[in-house]
Parts: sequence; structure tokens; C-alpha cells
Amino acid sequence: MGVFKVLSHMWPAARQAASGDATGLGASAWSDRSAALRPRIEGAQVHKSICPYCAVGCGQNVYVKDERIVDIEGDEDSPVSRGRLCPKGAATFQLVTGSHRIHHVLYRRPHGTQWERIPLEQAMEMVAQRVKNTRDSTWEDKDPKGHHVQRTLGIAHLGGATLDNEENYLLKKLYTALGIVQVENQARI
Repeated sequence: MGVFKVLSHMWPAARQAASGDATGLGASAWSDRSAALRPRIEGAQVHKSICPYCAVGCGQNVYVKDERIVDIEGDEDSPVSRGRLCPKGAATFQLVTGSHRIHHVLYRRPHGTQWERIPLEQAMEMVAQRVKNTRDSTWEDKDPKGHHVQRTLGIAHLGGATLDNEENYLLKKLYTALGIVQVENQARI
């Protein structure tokens, strides 16, 4: 019988026979390694979010541990999706953390003929500085009739349907805060 105990520790089929677990779905099927496994979301903070894709508004739980996203799942508390996600929504984790994310951009200097790779952070800083410079140089406190307008006509925005309602709403708020009044979008917000 001692040999059987040794074998049952090493061999799952022997553990199943000894415990009467004919289906192999209980603890007898666990190895020491599988018994020691912990869920990747254990100890993670849960942040409620909305799927970024189609504007249906499916709820998502974003699990964060050590300031990194470790998983994204459907939110069972969501009245819209009740924990279910379509294939695109279920792939949001890959969208956010995937190695395919771009970390550089192609930039062609004024009057240049060649593209050069620059870091994404540098490109974002260049865009922000150009928006600020244009806003500052074209700012109007009053129109020609003396009305207080506090606006810039040097920047305009033309949006499309590839962004969802929430993104378009936030862009409109940003442009309004910057004093940009020439905003047109297919979303009509």
C-alpha cells in the first residue's frame, strides 16, 4: 500500500482512483504546481471602465497591479452588457498592452525630403507646443466690434466617425477650453 501512496502523489490517475473522483474534475487532478497557482488578478485593484470600441457602452473591469494593467474583463454589474463582451471588447487588453503599439512616429521637417523616426513623446511635445504657439499668436479677446469673444480662429478641428461619443465629447470640451470655435464633427456634438 505504501507504493500506491507514493504513486498516487506522483500520478493523477492513481489519486483519482484512491479518492473516488471518476471524472477527474476535483482536487485529485491537481498537481503540486497547479495547486500552487494563483489568479493573475489576485490582489489587483479593480477600476470600472467602458469599452472603447462601438459606443454601445459595455462595462469593463480593468485590473491593475503594481501600476500595470494585468487583465480586462466584462463587468457583471453593467446593466448594458451584464459581464459580456464582444470579440473586440474581449481583446481590449491586447489593445492596451500589446507589443504592436507604436512608440515612434515618422516626421518630415519643413522643406525636408526624407522621413525620420522620432519618439512618440517628442512628437506629442511638438504638437502641444505648436498648438500653444498658434493659440497665443492668434488669440482674440475682443472682436472688431468690441465684443468680448476670447477665442482663436487660428485652429480648427474636423472630426470623423471613427471615434466614439465619449472621445468626441472630450475633444469638444478640450477645444472649447482652448478657445477654438471652429469645430465640426460628424457626431454633431
